[in-house]
Amino acid sequence: MSPFMGGSAVAMAGQVADGYTLVTAVQLKRLTDPEMDQLLFELERILRDLRGTVIPLEDVAAIQTKNRKLARINGAVQQIQATRAQRRRRM
Repeated sequence: MSPFMGGSAVAMAGQVADGYTLVTAVQLKRLTDPEMDQLLFELERILRDLRGTVIPLEDVAAIQTKNRKLARINGAVQQIQATRAQRRRRM
């Protein structure tokens, strides 16, 4: 069974971006360091793609949606980095 919600790191990253899943410390406890690296890679990939999309300034709803996705992904990346730092301190 996959430790990722949704079955894979790609699916979980997509769920985080869409707001279906939040990355918490409890969820990250189940992941090993390589699995966290994989999830972080996928989140950063989606983040890069989102930042590269150009939205017309008149489309306020699309801009808000993009900003919400960026905020969710940034929060997840920060949570992963904090968990990794805690693990390093314990060792």
